[in-house]
Amino acid sequence: MIQITIKDLALKLGISPSTVSRALNDHPDINKQTKKKIQILAAELGYEPNVIARNLKTSRSNQLGIVMPEIKHDFFANIVSGFEDVAYDRGYTVIVAQSNEDENREKINLNSLYLNRTAGMIVSLSQNTKDTSHLSTLMDKGVKIVQFDRVSSDLDTYKVVIDDYQASYEAVNYLISKGYSKIAHLAGPQNLQNCYNRFHGYRKALEENGILFNDNLVKIGGMHEGDGKTAVEFLLKTEIEFDAIFAVNDPVAIGALKALKSHNYKLPEDVALVGFSNNPITEYVSPSITTVNQPAYEMGKVSALVLISLIEEEELQYKSKIIKLPTKLILRESA
Repeated sequence: MIQITIKDLALKLGISPSTVSRALNDHPDINKQTKKKIQILAAELGYEPNVIARNLKTSRSNQLGIVMPEIKHDFFANIVSGFEDVAYDRGYTVIVAQSNEDENREKINLNSLYLNRTAGMIVSLSQNTKDTSHLSTLMDKGVKIVQFDRVSSDLDTYKVVIDDYQASYEAVNYLISKGYSKIAHLAGPQNLQNCYNRFHGYRKALEENGILFNDNLVKIGGMHEGDGKTAVEFLLKTEIEFDAIFAVNDPVAIGALKALKSHNYKLPEDVALVGFSNNPITEYVSPSITTVNQPAYEMGKVSALVLISLIEEEELQYKSKIIKLPTKLILRESA
């Protein structure tokens, strides 16, 4: 399909391109009759402004970017929903890109958003991101960036997170209060700050309750269903005794549940299970999974509000650059 340009409109109307441009931008120097004539023709021919060209001229756009590990995870989908609701209300459109847990793809996505002159970005790191210099380089160029969920302490940005340490501590403390003492932790990559904090919250709960930390009960892996299944299969194969599992997130918990059920374990009679995120599927599997609720939609909204305030140089209401949202332990059948 051929894209209609301002020059095409000007040629058909027998006027200058500059007059067409000013009319489409509602310039007061153009009379109402001429404006109406130009607008009608533009609508008939399906004229759309060249956003990239305009961005290059102004070095500013009404587009915001999101770079996240994956979109299929319900947690990240809700982030997008909250972010978009605020962005569109403030006159911005949103471009979403997923790194697919790949550091190089994360870099490519961020650079693409930069080259398209997005006004700002929110970023959640991939599980394989070890070096964040690609983000600091963009910040040095003046790009407004807000981090959420998976963040790096090396970057001086606003961060919209939860208290992963405290939420994990409370989840494990709950298991201990129910009589479980051999609690395995299916941990995420320790280069990710939220996974690191969840592990240490788990460990702190054990220590405060006089339970000796056992390194054999900690399996560090990825953040997906397959990682949970693999970790449980390993624990069963090596005959490491455990009576409960605290998973780094819900996909890992789902994988653990499938592995346990395939070996005829009953939950919570034989093994208790706690996840993290409150993915909707945790309520509908059997048994339903006890989990920590993360306010994903709210996290997306707050990230958008902070980013737009930075872009438009508005005063921020937050005293700290680390904005922690509340969590809640959701009790279900698995624990």
